[in-house]
Amino acid sequence: MGVAIGIDLGTSNSCVCAIRDGEPIVFADQEGRRTQPSIVAFGYGKSAVVGWKARRQLLYAPESTVISAKRLIGRRSGSVEVERMKAQSAYGITEGQAGELQVRVQGKLFTPAEISAHVLVHMKKIAEAALGEPVTQAVVTVPAYFNDNQRQATRDAATMAGLECLRILNEPTAAALAYGFKQGKRQHVAVYDLGGGTFDISILRIDDDFFEVIATAGDTFLGGDDFDYAAADQFMELFCQSSGVDVRDNRTVRMKLREAAERAKVALSTGEAVEVIVPALHRTGDGREFDFKTTVDRFTYAQWVLPLVQRTFDVCDDALKAANMSTRQIDHVLLVGGMTRYPLIRESVAGHFHKAPNTTVNPDEVVAIGAAIQAWNLTNLEEGGGSVLLDVTPQSLGVRTVGGFCETLIARNTAVPTESTKVFHTAFDLQTEVRISVYQGESRMADDNELLGEFVLEGLAPKPRGQVRVRVSFEIDNDGIVHVRAVDSVLGLERAIRIESRSGVPVEASQARPFDDIDF
Repeated sequence: MGVAIGIDLGTSNSCVCAIRDGEPIVFADQEGRRTQPSIVAFGYGKSAVVGWKARRQLLYAPESTVISAKRLIGRRSGSVEVERMKAQSAYGITEGQAGELQVRVQGKLFTPAEISAHVLVHMKKIAEAALGEPVTQAVVTVPAYFNDNQRQATRDAATMAGLECLRILNEPTAAALAYGFKQGKRQHVAVYDLGGGTFDISILRIDDDFFEVIATAGDTFLGGDDFDYAAADQFMELFCQSSGVDVRDNRTVRMKLREAAERAKVALSTGEAVEVIVPALHRTGDGREFDFKTTVDRFTYAQWVLPLVQRTFDVCDDALKAANMSTRQIDHVLLVGGMTRYPLIRESVAGHFHKAPNTTVNPDEVVAIGAAIQAWNLTNLEEGGGSVLLDVTPQSLGVRTVGGFCETLIARNTAVPTESTKVFHTAFDLQTEVRISVYQGESRMADDNELLGEFVLEGLAPKPRGQVRVRVSFEIDNDGIVHVRAVDSVLGLERAIRIESRSGVPVEASQARPFDDIDF
């Protein structure tokens, strides 16, 4: 079957790795770069460009350049997160005819899954160039707190890219797998994963080659992008005040300031202060041109982003509470994601967990390495080796009941794979059908949670209320993907579904799309 690869499909950057001769090898592009921006740029004839080439287009054609597509994948149109992305993005975000989320670029519509498929093809080609052979199998990582819709859409993206997705693997679990590779130690580890778009914390018990996730928590709209937007908002206010021109609604200006904020963040990782200069930031209708120039030091930057840092520790405390552990029971804290290179993050993590974080792993590559290890494990079962992974479901699963409540069948942080069954009774006299609406989330009210899917079990015996019982069974597989079955206990009628993603493109139809014409 060839070599199976591991892909860290990131919000800001992606990375690809494989196990060769028993050791992980992170693949680089032709210029020797081991991570690639998760950016897709259109405007090059019929093809799109991905990665570093696409990043160069971001500054002069932001409306044709799609960034942070991972923040949109599997999302509902109209959600709070999507509305925030609309306000921050230079490209268009709209709703398709079937209610699915779509990106509009140069008059064409793409789903977030299609954009992610472009990135996956780019990573696949980098691996094939390094290996000298075709690659058809991969383990793809997702944030631990991704819901079922987001996981399904990620799997669809892999299929569009011509990859058999061996497993959808949680990013913190992948990082722990890479960290514990061949160590043979018994320890409790907290994986603090602050990526470009999401934050996850997972608490794991590692014993030799046995990796057990005890608890996980996360925020799928908290990451390095938010730090950049926080600084960009400050730059925007400074520019409007100094120039006397209000450009708060100008998306091109906002994108240029976001890029400047990211450069400032990187510079402040090693220096105490940085001068920020954006030439020709804005040109007015009468031809006046305005530059932007300011100086930022670490203390000022810390004031801007401290609320975001505190939000990560609120999530950490949630995971520790679910694991019934204290920070002092954690042996090591692993840092994952490029944002964790910033001194403020490392100092804050050390203060919260009362120990210096472990910096022996590369935060940009560790997730891809873990994915590659798992890919090797899944394709070399006959060799009898490999690690054992026990992961958990990040969010509770349930069904809507009378009154709009959500009845939980599988609680968050339940080990997967798992299944659970509950019996429900008809709520009305002579009821002949029942709608099974499946939700994911922690609220007692169904509408406050994520609707994953629904179906109708028809043909029930018309009996008085409460006399017909319907047995509803949930099953979650190793990928965290949900299967639901409902059975009528009187007539034996059954209806079963696999919750389908909202990626918006039928996977079969997507195979015909020209993903192979990407210029890399």
